[in-house]
Formats: sequence, structure tokens, C-alpha cells
Amino acid sequence: MSERIDGHTILIGLMAYPIRHSMSPTMHNNAFAKLGLNYAYLAFDVTSDRLPKAIDAIRTLDMRGSNISMPNKQKVIPLLDKLDPAAKMIGAVNTVVNDNGILTGYTTDGTGFMKALDDEDLNIRGQKMTLAGAGGAGTAIAIQAALDGVKEISIFNTKDRSWENAKRNVDVINEKTKAHATLHSLEDQADFKNEIADSAIYCDSTGVGMKPLEDKTLVSDPTWFRPDMIVFDTVYSPRTTKLMEVAQEAGVKHVFNGLGMMLEQGAEAFKLWTGKEMPVDYIRQLLFSEE
Repeated sequence: MSERIDGHTILIGLMAYPIRHSMSPTMHNNAFAKLGLNYAYLAFDVTSDRLPKAIDAIRTLDMRGSNISMPNKQKVIPLLDKLDPAAKMIGAVNTVVNDNGILTGYTTDGTGFMKALDDEDLNIRGQKMTLAGAGGAGTAIAIQAALDGVKEISIFNTKDRSWENAKRNVDVINEKTKAHATLHSLEDQADFKNEIADSAIYCDSTGVGMKPLEDKTLVSDPTWFRPDMIVFDTVYSPRTTKLMEVAQEAGVKHVFNGLGMMLEQGAEAFKLWTGKEMPVDYIRQLLFSEE
């Protein structure tokens, strides 16, 4: 890194809290180095109350842009100048691009999720998905899955401040896509179990399983899962989450953490910033080979 940084290096950030666990700096900086691009990617702990000043800093420091993660994916929207149509529909942003002081918000989480499954030769189009969570990642996953042809989506969420967003997601899917979405309360465990039972895939897009909740899972009973289904946890640190352990105990064949999604959404963001294709195979080998 020290050999690459000079007076012309272009800065890209990652703004979230907590964020020190993130693999994104490793991914992007190695991709820059592989292609000989004079960029540097740094992670910044940015809480929601500090977000407005952090976004101003993108303009002030002439950064090329930034990734945005929890808890800022929706709160960043009023701070931007423009939204990509998909980001506007989803109502969440995970990538900001700075074009001469004009900040445009994009979302690459949903496409990253679908591409991660495609990379494994798994096709959930025309099938049913049960999804936990309606935050930035969950919203992007739900709406992109609906746009890409998933037939039915059962969304589960706690009745907290994101409940209204979950209702919005259901309305958007039912009004603007061919999929059918329903909203369910996570407090209703019998309903949760029944919806998972006839789904091709269960996806947890919440922060449960990530520090400081690494010993927690929304599904603790292996009998809820079938061996022929897919279990996908968007958390990737730790590499094997509590949910994944439960799915493996159930004999589920296709169990994934969020690394593949992180890689593919990162590749989409990389192209938005640089105009270049990320060397995905190289980065996949680098990330997935690490313990």
C-alpha cells in the first residue's frame, strides 16, 4: 500500500458502525493493486449522528465516493443529490459516487445477493423465499429478488422502527413487480416455522449472528430446515454463524455466509467508481482462502 499511495491517490470510504470487522478494505485495495489503479479504500466508524458531516467530507475532500452500511443505508438518502432508479425504488443506498461534487446514491446489495447464488449455480427464480429483516440489505434483497423473478416472498420483522419499512417493501413488491409479498411478525414463531417449511431459501438479513450477537440466531431448531433448501446468512464475520451451524446440523446442503454477496456487491460498486471490472476470481480466491 505504501508504494502505491502518493499525491494523486484517490480516496474511497466505507461509512458504518460498527465497521472494523469489514472485509471490504481488503477486497477493494487488493483489486486496485491488481489492476494498478491509484485508489485507496478506508473504513470509517460513522454513527448516524455523524453521518451528515461524513457525507459533507466526501465533497470537501474530493473523495471518489463511499460504501454505506448499517445503520446508515436509509438515513443517507436525504443527504445526497441524486438517486439511481433502483436505489429510489428500494429506498436504501450502499454506494455513493461523487461526480464533481454531485453525490449519487446506488444500491448493489440486491444484485450482489442474486449473483452470489448464481455463482453457486443456484436459481431461486419462480420459487418462494422467506426473508428475515427489512433494513437496508433486507430491502435490497427483497425487491431485487422480486424484480429478478422470485415468485413469493415472506418477510419477517420485529415490530420496531423498521416495521413501517417492511410494510413499504411489501407494497412496492406487490405493486411494481410480478412477485407476491407478505409481511409477518417475528414474534409469531409458529408462523415463522411454517413459512420457512415450504420455502426454497431462508435468508437472514439482520445483524443477528454478528458481534455483539455472534452467539445468537433467529432459528435455533434444526428441524425447521430441510436438507434440500438453501440457508443464507448475510453476516460474514464470523465466517460460520450460529444460524449456519443450525442449518449444518439439519443437513442442509447449501449453507452460505455473506462473503459471496459482499464480493459481488463490491464488484458492482468497484465498477461504478473506477469504470473497470473487478478481478472477481482473484479476489474470491483471496477472500475465501483466508481463515
